[in-house]
Amino acid sequence: MRFHFSPKTPLFSLSSSSITSLSLRPFLPSAPKSPFYPSIACHVSTGGNLRMDSTSPDPSSSSSVSVDSVADGLKNQSLREHDISNNNNMNNENKKNNGKLSLEDLNWDHSFVRELPGDPRSDSIPRQVFHACYTKVLPSAEVENPKLVAWSDSVADLLDLDPKEFERPDFPLKFSGASPLAGAVPYAQCYGGHQFGTWAGQLGDGRAITLGEIMNSKLERWELQLKGAGKTPYSRFADGLAVLRSSIREYLCSEAMHFLGIPTTRALCLVTTGKFVTRDMFYDGNPKDEPGAVVCRVSQSFLRFGSFQIHASRGGEDLGIVRSLADYAIRHHFPHIENMSKSESLSFSTGDNDQSVVDLTSNKYAAWTVEIAERTASLVARWQGVGFTHGVLNTDNMSILGLTIDYGPFGFLDAFDPSYTPNVTDLPGRRYCFANQPDIGLWNIAQFASTLMTANLISDQEANYAMERYGTKFMDDYQAILSQKLGLQKYNKQLVNKLLSNLAVDKVDYTNFFRALSNIKADPSIPGDELLVPLKAVLLDIGKERKEAWTSWVQSYIQELVASGISDEERKASMNSVNPKYVLRNYLCQSAIDAAEMGDFVEVRRLLKVMERPYDEQPRMEKYARLPPAWAYRPGVCMLSCSS
Repeated sequence: MRFHFSPKTPLFSLSSSSITSLSLRPFLPSAPKSPFYPSIACHVSTGGNLRMDSTSPDPSSSSSVSVDSVADGLKNQSLREHDISNNNNMNNENKKNNGKLSLEDLNWDHSFVRELPGDPRSDSIPRQVFHACYTKVLPSAEVENPKLVAWSDSVADLLDLDPKEFERPDFPLKFSGASPLAGAVPYAQCYGGHQFGTWAGQLGDGRAITLGEIMNSKLERWELQLKGAGKTPYSRFADGLAVLRSSIREYLCSEAMHFLGIPTTRALCLVTTGKFVTRDMFYDGNPKDEPGAVVCRVSQSFLRFGSFQIHASRGGEDLGIVRSLADYAIRHHFPHIENMSKSESLSFSTGDNDQSVVDLTSNKYAAWTVEIAERTASLVARWQGVGFTHGVLNTDNMSILGLTIDYGPFGFLDAFDPSYTPNVTDLPGRRYCFANQPDIGLWNIAQFASTLMTANLISDQEANYAMERYGTKFMDDYQAILSQKLGLQKYNKQLVNKLLSNLAVDKVDYTNFFRALSNIKADPSIPGDELLVPLKAVLLDIGKERKEAWTSWVQSYIQELVASGISDEERKASMNSVNPKYVLRNYLCQSAIDAAEMGDFVEVRRLLKVMERPYDEQPRMEKYARLPPAWAYRPGVCMLSCSS
């Protein structure tokens, strides 16, 4: 395979005669084929189609070995000398209240600014920024009597921050950007990206300003970033601000995803600015003023695929920046790869006719690419498991750490629909619909691999191997997740495909169905007319023919349960631990937004508390697990644009 980095042509130019089609769709019975995005074809060195079979790959085979698993033992030995030396200087006398710190005593580090090239200018005039990874810029959002809407004690704990700091009168001023935070060195990152499959050139942090990195007592690095804090050189024609509506959605969903067990950026706090921001929510020529807000996002890194793409696209001396960025990322966020040696023997046959071998220990960038591919695949598999649709999977919204990042128009499936997209901009082609997410993940990995090839960091064989690993990792994780959701010990392709087909035909609520499924008893003697009783609340308004289809499926399911030999009680507990009762449905967000825009933040905080325990029953909170009411289907609730 040859990759060609070009904004005008596909990233795949297939030159091998032994090309195998790879399509990550078999788990969805009626996945649409987008005119923007036909099913991906790429080189698969194992020589066979990627399948969702009940037979898993042989764990002993070299092709199924994960660089994650092989190198896992190195992760505990990866304390960074630089980080250790920085943290040895921490003044323990500044600690208070059992090791918790005030805002003034946070242990700041600024490795991104210190180790990577920056923009010589520090103004916020929109422009092209060349030969730089960032621009130093101060928050500039207008603020008038800002208020703290919501906060996360668990994120404060990550930073060693005393939760009593949330009570400070000046806290909203500091986290709206109106008052400087001691020790911070604010900057906006430069990156590019493919948007809806088309190279968009320079994008960058148009309304996000990173304050710097906090090193906690565990030697973990956490970046703090204010979203909605004002203009940067990357704002283009925008104002760099954010509204309360989108800020509440981002704050709540990043925290909800974390408590679902899905890798994600976090959110420390959400404040209103006290000023209004003009937005045309539906792009229909009817703008209105909305309350302004700022979210403090937290992540170990906000580096994206697009952070590397922008420099590769410019070529010349900027290719060196791609290498510098890769070295930086590996040094600080993948140190186990930096420490790999030949003794690890991470060598794999590509399966090509010439029996070429990819040796990950001879090229750290190849090992790094493989790990990013696997992290991305695992993330997408988890999204599919909980019915989450991101909505804008552009390459500038893809984290190199395998995190869910940039919550714009997102949505959890209510009525199961493989073609569901929460993004009105995506409606014509549904490129980013639920069904397409696995394929899009692979497409984005291809763009990232092409970038590294352009910078001469990896070969085409190493790029192909990374994509192969994406496919294998996705299938392994997805099959395991579906098996756990069904309470089965092994994956049953026929049973899963029939179930997903039934869910799609009857538009069954995805979350509530799997939660109710744990009530099925492994008893083949149950009369046929009673088999669907445990599912009565989720199988609504189905006729005789559909009842027969569901009865047939439940009978097959019970046979699998009996064969597993697990008690009903044990299986129910296990299933309820992976099938959430509560997810952040769009209508729940909208209810909290409506109240907040009237100055009442109680519902935002209550909803956050519910989402912190998604797998628990939570007595008196059952209303948050109900199906969406009729009003939830009005425009602007379940279909949201990117306007924020």
